[in-house]
Amino acid sequence: MADFDIDLMSCPLPKMDYDTIQLAHGAGGKLSADLIDKIFIPRFGNETLDKLEDQAVLNIPKNKIAFTTDTFVVDPIFFPGGNIGELAINGTVNDVAMSGAKPLYLSVGFILEEGLPLETLHIIALSMEKAAKQAGVKIVAGDTKVVNRGSCDKLFINTSGIGIVPNNVNISANRLTPGDKIIISGSVADHGMAVMTTREDLSFKSKIKSDTAALNGLVEVMLNISEDIHAMRDPTRGGVATTLNEFAKQSDVGIQLYSDKIPVKHDVKGACEVLGIDPLYVANEGKLIAVVGSEIAENMVEAMLKHELGKNASIIGEVVNDNKGIVVQQTGLGVNRIIDLPVGEQLPRIC
Repeated sequence: MADFDIDLMSCPLPKMDYDTIQLAHGAGGKLSADLIDKIFIPRFGNETLDKLEDQAVLNIPKNKIAFTTDTFVVDPIFFPGGNIGELAINGTVNDVAMSGAKPLYLSVGFILEEGLPLETLHIIALSMEKAAKQAGVKIVAGDTKVVNRGSCDKLFINTSGIGIVPNNVNISANRLTPGDKIIISGSVADHGMAVMTTREDLSFKSKIKSDTAALNGLVEVMLNISEDIHAMRDPTRGGVATTLNEFAKQSDVGIQLYSDKIPVKHDVKGACEVLGIDPLYVANEGKLIAVVGSEIAENMVEAMLKHELGKNASIIGEVVNDNKGIVVQQTGLGVNRIIDLPVGEQLPRIC
């Protein structure tokens, strides 16, 4: 267990009959009840979850609803800057928030491997509790399954999220128009390189940390500047390159990147060079890409810079009429390079 928040350990592991996950923890009997009563309810409990029904009955305002689901299988489950639990919370909050929605409720499903230390599950539950509180969301439903030793790698987490979309907000990858500016909220490739360098046991002068964070607060700041954000997405698997290619194809436009404007931390850039990976293709878990009209782009960046999660925001490109469906980056030599979709999985099990 590497690089977890030491403050989480102020809440000790409750007394249990076993030190590790048993198959009976998933059988619906006493040990299942112990997991719920001693691990999950103390961490995630609220007026909805505490009823322990087979469903959550929610009060949803009469607005548009954003709904998402995701499964997290990152290896290793603890990495510099975070762990699989807070990654699951933040990743799902971000997927809801990228529609402009205010995230409200999450469900959490655990697949646990027989033999997993209960202390590990406890620490992950604590980090999920903290991440949910920071994002202002409630975990209102959940499920636990236990599989035989060797049938999964320690634990996997499935999450779903629901949020409310303001009536005047219409954010979609098919709304790009020539002249729009491409904004990124900060440095790229942090999460992917944090996981990969840990997995490969690579040593650098400074330890690369994941950027995992919930972005709904930053999105709220952006919507206060203008609700007319054309497109927005957190560039996770496949990185910035994949996200922008999807935007270009869905809107049938070209995208021109400014190569000298894309922020990459020095140690991250070094790790990418060692591994032979382009930072544009590496996963991020605490950054967003937004496409806005040129008339509001500067004001949007100025507002983002004042937020902790947007302090390195910058305009990294623009939408153009040429090369429809294609992303192009101009190199330092003035030559255009096509940034295509990646072939295969460069970094498996990154989230």
